[in-house]
Amino acid sequence: MENPAMKGGNFVHNNTVAPRESRVLPLFSLKGRTAIVSGAGAGIGLAVANALAEAGANVAIWYNSNKKAIERAKEIEQTYNVNCKAYQVNVRDEKHIDTMINEIVKEFNGRLDIFIANAGIPWTQGPMLDGETEHYRKVMNTDLDSTFYCARSAGRHWRRQAKEGTDIHGNKIDFKYGSFVATASMSGVIVNIPQLQAAYNAAKAGVIHLCKSLAIEWVGFARCNSVSPGYMATEISDFVPRETKEIWRDKIPMG
Repeated sequence: MENPAMKGGNFVHNNTVAPRESRVLPLFSLKGRTAIVSGAGAGIGLAVANALAEAGANVAIWYNSNKKAIERAKEIEQTYNVNCKAYQVNVRDEKHIDTMINEIVKEFNGRLDIFIANAGIPWTQGPMLDGETEHYRKVMNTDLDSTFYCARSAGRHWRRQAKEGTDIHGNKIDFKYGSFVATASMSGVIVNIPQLQAAYNAAKAGVIHLCKSLAIEWVGFARCNSVSPGYMATEISDFVPRETKEIWRDKIPMG
């Protein structure tokens, strides 16, 4: 099926609409919007969930095993006076993702506006030749496949909302575009040293190009972007020896 934003191999015109707001600051308001953040039990995901709530969004935070996310959600709700709840979701299960997104949309205003695909795990077994195939599958399924699954489910909601102009209950809503943001990594464009993590690097490269591709496919109803952090002092790198982290700092201009 041809992309509706294209005709004869070229983009049709006027695929976007300028915002009606004439001032800048109100454009950053997410009041009344619904956001989902995967991998939000701690680290980057939790920080993003706080930022979205501070901007006024109602936020559903997903976690795998970190049950502290339940308390963090309550804190977000009380701090920013928004609706925030935590859900335990297996992001490696496509059907579970679809079920949970549908349930959250029904519970949160009947709409979806933002999805932050942040769930990810590191490669921890060194050289590819010595690593286990099962570990490879787990890394790829968590870091790349889950991003695809989440995008697929969220994108269907945005396409319908834009086409019909209604929430999931059939009520009219003011909806222009959905926003999908995936946490990729600098490892998707460079090969880190001294650690060896070919599978992780490949997964993050896949995330980056997936988002570039979806940005084209979704013209007219959603935006798609990736963010590529460098080394972050979060729980995902707790397993890394201090000596290795010192080497990282040697290679960072700010130290």
